[in-house]
Amino acid sequence: MNKSSVADIRERFDNDVERFSNLDTGQVATIDAKISLELITEAAKRIVPNSESILDVGCGAGNYSLMMLNKIPNLNCTLLDLSGKMLEKAMERVSAATSGNVSIFQNDIRDILLPDASFDIILAGAVLHHLRDDLDWETTFVKLFKLLKPGGCLMISDLITQDTDALNEFTWERYGDYLESVGGKDYRQKVLAYIEKEDSPRSMNYQLDLMKKVGFSRVEILHKNMCFGAFGGIK
Repeated sequence: MNKSSVADIRERFDNDVERFSNLDTGQVATIDAKISLELITEAAKRIVPNSESILDVGCGAGNYSLMMLNKIPNLNCTLLDLSGKMLEKAMERVSAATSGNVSIFQNDIRDILLPDASFDIILAGAVLHHLRDDLDWETTFVKLFKLLKPGGCLMISDLITQDTDALNEFTWERYGDYLESVGGKDYRQKVLAYIEKEDSPRSMNYQLDLMKKVGFSRVEILHKNMCFGAFGGIK
């Protein structure tokens, strides 16, 4: 199957701004979305308590930045997303919550040019699963590492796989059962079909190993439930 293009993904999120602005309704397909959001922002606050700047990759409607601002007020926030409509919503919400500078970029993390060592915290919520092959993953992780200040952290909440085929099948069966319990068989098929079409998730082990490879001094696992996880690395 040909995976969704960047343009396809942008169009889907352009049409879903209001839903993704609400954690209760927008993230129902994401198991433990609220828990993971709480954990990665709280961890970031404790790792870099004197943070001044964050980069929110694939910021959507700004939920992650807003939670970070609840913990460390008045950060300078850089919001990055493919969707202009998501960015408009995020800018409206985030600028109302901080006296710091808020910058928005409609771009792809793989393409955008930002100065190295610019950010204390990088948040990547439900975005990196759109990366494709090994080279795509590695070059993106190298870039994220370079964008962090020394001592800064990259915190990820995302869709993940298992490394063992039998366990991967099991976790996706369990996830399918969860989706069916939420919205019935049609909802199960719909969500799994767009994951198959749009996403290329990798395992938590793969990503933690990659963080170490590109230079992160420490990596941490915060949470895992079936095919969703929250984890990060410290520069």
